[in-house]
Order: sequence, then C-alpha cells, then structure tokens
Amino acid sequence: MAKVERLDKVLSNMGYGSRKDVKKLIKNGLVKVNGDIVRENEFKVNPYEDGIIIGGNEVNYREHIYLMMNKPQGLVSSTDDPLTETVIDLLGDEYLIYKPFPVGRLDKDTEGLLMISNDGKLAHELLSPKKGVDKKYYVEVDGTVTNEHIIMVEKGIVLDDDYKTLPAKLEILESNVFSKVFLTIQEGKYHQVKRMFESLSMKVIYLKRVSMGPLLLDSTLSPGEYRELSDEEIKSLRNCQ
Repeated sequence: MAKVERLDKVLSNMGYGSRKDVKKLIKNGLVKVNGDIVRENEFKVNPYEDGIIIGGNEVNYREHIYLMMNKPQGLVSSTDDPLTETVIDLLGDEYLIYKPFPVGRLDKDTEGLLMISNDGKLAHELLSPKKGVDKKYYVEVDGTVTNEHIIMVEKGIVLDDDYKTLPAKLEILESNVFSKVFLTIQEGKYHQVKRMFESLSMKVIYLKRVSMGPLLLDSTLSPGEYRELSDEEIKSLRNCQ
C-alpha cells in the first residue's frame, strides 16, 4: 500500500512548484481532494488512490517512469553536460519532474535503445554483470569477421588494459572487407564494444544497441524519439533479473 503523504509534499514532488508555491495554491482553494476543496497544507493523502485536482487538472501521481528512447548520434548519455546536449534534454517537462536518468550509457556516436527511468533499483539490477542481462548491438566494422572470432569472443577478449571480458556472443551477418555482426554482452565497460574489436585488429564504424534483456528497440521510433514502456515491458524487465 502506498505511503500516506502531506498534500503539499505530494504536489511539490510532482513539479507544481516549490513547497512555498504549493502552499499558496492550497490556501487559495485551488486544490481538491476527492471532490472537496482542501486548504490545509498538512492534509494527508494517498497519492495513488485519492483523486487530486489542482487548477482543474487531475494529478496523475506515480513514483517511477520508464521510457524507451532511440538515442541519436551526437548526444551524451548523462543527466547534465556543460559542453553538449544530453539525452535528457530531449524529454518533455512532464517527465523531467521525475528527475530521470539514463539506465546505462551509450557513447556519443552510438545509436539505439536507451532506457531512461528514475527507478534506481531496477537500473542496478539491469546493469550488474552478476545478473547476466544481455545487451545486444548491431555492429559494422572495418575488417573481416570470421568463425575464429566467434570462438575468441565466446572465451572472452583481453582489452587494452588487460581486462578480460566476460564470455559474449558474436553472430556474423555479413563477412567481407567491411563486416556486419550482432554482438551480445552482459557488461558495460568503457567503450567496450569498440575496444573488443580493436583487440581483434578491427575498427567499429557504426554501432547501434538493439535490445536490453527482453526489451527490443521499437522500430517505429526515429532517432531522438521516445515513448513510455508498456506494463508488459516493465514486467518483463523485472522478471529477467
């Protein structure tokens, strides 16, 4: 059962202004709870069950948000950056009030599936290598990928800092001077995909994440677009831990 909270705290947390601003709204009779005007700041409400209306608009309270973004190139996966635009800058105000963050990172020049949420517990579970959640990438490389490389990746690749990656899965889509592959890993070291191929004497020229666990990138999302996850998608992420 949801915790009972002070009315002014609930409205402030929802982005309707500072606690001082919200108190003025309540004092002026602009807030209704279950159809009745409430003028007491400390009035206790269950934000999930009580009907709260402010200025004629219904308050849709929820603790967490879960978004899927098709990250475009050129943006960094962080909440704030003094030098360049971030993925959070693409979000509307209705989501910013929840203070969301990227669940994992994609390099500035990498595209594809990026989950954005404010659920720290779920984020930790999805990103921990101990949980074994797959992250699948479509990769185009300058170099010829062979079956020998598949075996090497399955055993783990030693990176430039002598770190040996966890066993991963490599699927060859096209093998030529320029190859196209799927690479599935369960960890997220700095520039890991690029460094893995560098250790194989190849260079990544295009990188796109296509899935995380059971969550597949929505093909209808253009780069820079995002949508909320469905209840089924959220449930599948929780069950994959």
